[in-house]
Amino acid sequence: MSIISLIIKREFIAKVRNKSFVVMTFLSPLLFVAIAGFIGYLSSMKAETKRIAIHDETGLFAQDFLKQNKDEAEFKYLNLSEIDTKALKDSITNESFDGLIVIPKTGNLSDLESKIEFISNNSPSISFIEKTQDVIASKITKINLETAKLDTLAIQKAQSDVNIHLVKASGEESLKGLNEIKIGIGGAFGYLIMMFIIIYGNMVMRSVIEEKTNRIIEIIISSVKPFQLMIGKIVGTSLAGLLQFMIWAIIGLGLMFAASAFFGVNVGPTARISPELMQSAQHEMSGTAQMYIRELWNLPIASILIGFVIYFIGGYFLYSSFYAAIGAAVDNQTDSQQFLLPIIMPLILSVYVGFFTVVNDPHGTIAVVFSMIPLTSPIVMLMRLPFGVPWWQIAISVSLLFATFFLVVWFAAKIYRIGILMYGKKPTWKELYKWLKFSCLKVLRY
Repeated sequence: MSIISLIIKREFIAKVRNKSFVVMTFLSPLLFVAIAGFIGYLSSMKAETKRIAIHDETGLFAQDFLKQNKDEAEFKYLNLSEIDTKALKDSITNESFDGLIVIPKTGNLSDLESKIEFISNNSPSISFIEKTQDVIASKITKINLETAKLDTLAIQKAQSDVNIHLVKASGEESLKGLNEIKIGIGGAFGYLIMMFIIIYGNMVMRSVIEEKTNRIIEIIISSVKPFQLMIGKIVGTSLAGLLQFMIWAIIGLGLMFAASAFFGVNVGPTARISPELMQSAQHEMSGTAQMYIRELWNLPIASILIGFVIYFIGGYFLYSSFYAAIGAAVDNQTDSQQFLLPIIMPLILSVYVGFFTVVNDPHGTIAVVFSMIPLTSPIVMLMRLPFGVPWWQIAISVSLLFATFFLVVWFAAKIYRIGILMYGKKPTWKELYKWLKFSCLKVLRY
């Protein structure tokens, strides 16, 4: 068995036998289900109804607000126009009401547009202000039309509701919101890669720091090359992470089927559904929903899954080499913070580029360029794959990713080779540059 294989086996067994690893492997899915259930419970709770007083000196708007009152409405409007404004303001101060809308009497409606006030102890939400403005603006518009002796009913009937149908060049009907669904699928895979890199990249760094602090590294390095040790740590930790993810998936599926059995609901493709029930469901399902399902099945699923595996491996190995080099350069996790930000920034940038650029123009210059840059391609390219990407762009992106990985591993190994035996001195960017310069000059000499 090769030395690298022995190191991979050692790292894998060390991670899997760790008590915290075992506990979190089986506890995390339960915590996730509990948190999801708690969030669902909180979202189902009815919000407390807020009492809004109205002091309408014009007598034109109070009834329009009272029409907004419903049994489950968030706001309840009360017409208190007969009560003095000062007394109502005191009630706001004493928290008898959550807010007060003051509509003064003016000479004409144009002056009223800028003189309406909302008084409260706390700042209202934007949605509430917009809703209030819409109610008042609609009433003033209607009065203006009636003053101009225009038929408001005829104007209302004349208003058009345009619904544009999307059609592909091939003649097939397309759907609205399909781009958002595609970016959601790609974004989910990209976010999974980012979380895996951050969690297990830090695990690689902590492993190196721990061995370096305990001086175990001095014994290991006497019989193993630094490059072999670094590669073994990266691969061994990644295999432990993949095992943890697989266990989470199995437990998640088990919890889903257990919940379905508990509530008496059949799930999955093997669920026994009578032909009559299936036919009834097909008739009840709208044509639009069927089109969405058909469009999802028409996505390049094979390309997405294969691309996820390739970019998952390439992206993790690329960033893990950075984490391993940082772990070798520092003596504790506190010193590593100054070096982590430049590593995390490309991941954050790729997420923002994906969600704000790919969704609007998946084949635009910005999206294509960032899907080629190795530090951002694992996430941005995965967001582009559901939209269909030419094979040559994928080939170039993957080639650049793995070529950069080998280049970064070579540079990281130089830092790793010197850093794992350095103690008691906090490294700086200048020191890292000197280490790289020294290693490169040494290679050129030979």
